[in-house]
Formats: sequence, C-alpha cells, structure tokens
Amino acid sequence: MHALQSAIDTRLERLPEGDRFDLIVIGSGGAGFSAALTAALDGARVLLIERTEYVGGTTALSAATSWIPGTRRGLAVNPDDSPERVATFLNNSVGERSSAAMRQAFIDNGPKAVANLEDRTAVQFQVRQLHPDYLSELEGSVLRGRAIEPKPFDGKLLGPNLPLVRPPIPEFTVLGGMMVDRDDIFHLLRITQTWTSLRYCMRILTRHFADKLLQSRSTRLVMGNALISRLLYSYVQQKGELITRSEVTELIKDGARVSGVKVRQTAQDGAVVERTLHARAGVVLASGGFNRHGARRAAMLPGALEKWCPAGPGHTGTAQQLALDAGAHFGPQGLSHAFWAPVSIRQRSDASTAAFPHFVMDRGKPGMLTVDSQGQRYVNESTSYHLFGIAMQAHQAKVPAVPSWLVCDEAALKRYGLGMIRPGGKGLAPFLADGYLKQGRSIEALALHIGVPPAQLCATIERFNAFADQGIDEDFQRGTTDYQRANGDATWTGPNPCLGALRQGSFYAIALYPGDIGAATGLETNTDAQVLDVHGQPIVGLYACGNDMHSIMGGVYPAPGITIGPGITFGYLAARHALSGR
Repeated sequence: MHALQSAIDTRLERLPEGDRFDLIVIGSGGAGFSAALTAALDGARVLLIERTEYVGGTTALSAATSWIPGTRRGLAVNPDDSPERVATFLNNSVGERSSAAMRQAFIDNGPKAVANLEDRTAVQFQVRQLHPDYLSELEGSVLRGRAIEPKPFDGKLLGPNLPLVRPPIPEFTVLGGMMVDRDDIFHLLRITQTWTSLRYCMRILTRHFADKLLQSRSTRLVMGNALISRLLYSYVQQKGELITRSEVTELIKDGARVSGVKVRQTAQDGAVVERTLHARAGVVLASGGFNRHGARRAAMLPGALEKWCPAGPGHTGTAQQLALDAGAHFGPQGLSHAFWAPVSIRQRSDASTAAFPHFVMDRGKPGMLTVDSQGQRYVNESTSYHLFGIAMQAHQAKVPAVPSWLVCDEAALKRYGLGMIRPGGKGLAPFLADGYLKQGRSIEALALHIGVPPAQLCATIERFNAFADQGIDEDFQRGTTDYQRANGDATWTGPNPCLGALRQGSFYAIALYPGDIGAATGLETNTDAQVLDVHGQPIVGLYACGNDMHSIMGGVYPAPGITIGPGITFGYLAARHALSGR
C-alpha cells in the first residue's frame, strides 16, 4: 500500500445543484462504508454523507469485532463450523424474536461481503484462537472462528485524510493517546516479566512517542480506528466522494421511488450550503439509529439517561425519521430496543462526560462483585455486558439498582484495574478526589461511603468469599460457561477463573449505570436491505443497514460483534441490490 497524497474534498459547495450519483449513503460507520465501498468497487459513482466532522461513527470507538460466521479466515481457525450450526445457534438464542429469513440472508452473504473486501481492498481481518460466542451454553455455539477483527493499520498511509477518522475514546488509550488492543494490554502488563513482552512494548512505545513528536495523533491504529481507516483508505482509492458536517433534510421522491436527498452543510465558520442531489440506484440509510433522538429515546429507553450512552454522537435518528415520513416503520420490539453495557461515568477536564463501558476487563474477574443499593448481589457478574445491563434495569423495578456498585479489594484493583483506573493501583488520588472511586479501609467503611447497609454488604461479601474459596457460585452460577471462564483470569490459582475472595483492604467501589451501546429496534427491511412500508412492500430506492435497520438479533446479543457483522453484510447486500437495477 502507498500513502495517499491528497486530501479528499469534504465540502458540499463543490457539488453542483442537481448533481447525480449512482448511490448516496447516509452515515459513515462500518455499515455505511460497507455499502459505499461495495458500490464504488463495482464502478458506481458514490457519495457518502456524514453529519459530524469525523467518519467512523460508533464503529470507530469500538473494538470493531465483527461476528460473521463462515469466512475463510474463520474456517481456517475452526473448520468444523457450518452454516447449519450457525442457524441452530441463532434459532436457539434469537428464536422467534426476528425473521429466520433475514438471519439466513446474513449467514449466506456475510462471508461473501468479507471476501469482496479482503480480495479487492485494504480491509483485512484476523481471527483469534479463542473468542467464544457469548451464549456458549447453547447448542450450535462455538469457541472460535466466527468473530473477526481488523488487522492493525498504519495511519500514516491515510496521509492528509488521517484527521477525518474519529479519535478513540480517550479512556481507552494510554500515555496521551496510544491506542491499545488486547495483545498490547497482555504485553504491557508483563513488560517486566518476559523479554518477549519487553521487546513488544518497546516497539509500540517507540512508535507512539515518535508520533507525538512528528504527527497530529498516534498513527498505530487498532480496533475500530483500524477498520474505519482501512475502509476510508480503500474508499478514497476508489474515488468515492465524501461530505462531512452535513445533514440530510429531505428524501426526494420520483413518484413512489426515493431518488435523492436534500442536504445541508454547515461550515466551521457558520456558513450554510444546501443542495438537492440525485441518486440513480438509491439511497442507503446507515446513520446509526435512534439513540440520541430525544423523544424516541424517552419512549423506547425510559430511565436511561443519554449521558450514559457511550455510542457515537451522530445517532440522532433524524435520517430514520425521514424514512418514517416516507412510509417506513420500525420492527417489533425484541428482547430490548437497545443493546446494553454497564458504564461508569466521570467528567473530563474539558467538561465533557466520559461514559466508560465495562465489557470484560474487570467486573467478571476474581476479587470483584456487584451489589445494588441494599448491598446485595443480583446478577452473574461474568455474564455478557448486554445481559448485565438488562439485569440492572429489571432489578431496578424491584430494588434500586441504578447505580449499582462494582466492588473489589486492593489486590484485584492492582491486578486488573477498575473501570478508568489502570492496573497497578497507582494514581488513585484524582479518582478519589472527584468521587469516581470510593475507598474504605474496611468493608463497613466502604459501605458508608457508597450508601449501602454495612451489615448487609459484609454479609454479601462473606457469602461470596465462601463461594470463591470452593469455586462454585451457588447464587448466580458465575464462571460456569465457556464464555464466562474465557473472560476470567487464566492465571488465577483458585478453582474458578472468575471467582476470587475480597479480603485484602483497602476496599474500593465505582458506580455503574445501564448504558445503551447501540439500537436494536430499527427500520423493517427485507433480505436485500430494502426498507419496507407498513404493508410489507419495499419503498423502491430506499435501503437501510447498520443500526438504522431492525436488528436480525431481535434485541439479543448472542455473540461478539453482532452489530458490525450484520452491518457490513447488509451494507454489501444493499449496494448490490441497488446497483443491479441501475
């Protein structure tokens, strides 16, 4: 690959009024880029419209794991997997909460979408030897091969286009902006223990500090930034067109067919430019869903504050509303209208709010447990983050559990970190000063700091410690599935990698809230990603993918990457179907 030499022109004013494209895509996350790049590869003139200043949406902020069974790389790791086994797993986990035909379209076309990208673009994936389906106890689940993730990417190859990529969540970086993935964390925690880890860390640290001297940001990109950068690099190579800071204000119709958009761009100096643009093949909605649409959020996610949402800022639901005005409708509620993760909240120095999702790094590790306002456990802390978030809200209906408290002892804090606090147990003063972290020399003292009954918290921890010593959680069966044990501590010397006693003071706690990480309810579509009207008929020329599209998972989160994987797949299907009638 060669570095891009020129910056893509993101100004709307360069496009003449009435300009014509083959395909217009609204939203530049993984799904939107998949649709736009697929069409560009097939020779179409494509316009990608992004409402914020950055491309990438929530995909850029995520780990970018994509659940797409049956890829070549996945089958190389797990050759025993099959489409029939995938269907069995989804039937068992999702069942009647979504259309079996939609799930089958995903199973059949996901590997094709990935092969199209890997064979023809800079988008390349890798597969881990252990990456279980979340509901690993169900028939049809596997321990590896279905979850793919982007290979790291050298951001310098983007040249002047690197600033377009949405920066990662600051709390997911170290040393002033260095992105780290699970491989980096593994070696950073062992930097003084093995020569292999020392050499690995010296390489990435040298790269990072050189970037700080010579670049506007760190250029060793991993996870979501790697995927979006690979997609952007490939899209620019294919001469795809992009405008940012732009909002679609109207869908243009030619009779019953959606044939274009009206779009408004507000420049940094406040100047406003408006254009009507036409699309011969159609318009694809991939704007990220409703999570920041005030009224819809209040109706669908009651009690969940927007500041708890760690998703991208562009998910305002305005593009979905245009589709609804054109006759579209939302799919039926499944298990939940959204996907969830427990988050902890802290105000940054710039007055913005950090919502830190607790995926797998702390809450299910030995020496940690979660309690409600009464100091009682109510959930298997090792379950998936989605089920954890749902359990928190369900329990709230009976006992105040928002916030809940993630509690640990000093040994666990040093070993694993706690939320935004890094492993090692150093630098606690600012977290204690602003109240993000609560500390007590004893369990009773901690209970008073977090406002739970001291006697009950002591009883809860005493009972939990007995379970940890025997390796069996009699109350919530923590650490009993392959998924849970894979996210425990493989080096733990106790009988269960997810269970460890809390005995070493001081004791610590942080508050957890239910944070929505993406929309599950979206626009009803068919297997070609065509948006359907209330009579079940396609709205010709209108497509949806990503979180604008109703999830094929029915509000269930059965495996890692079940938003990005279908997003890539149905973005591919939308582009292929639209261009087939060009």
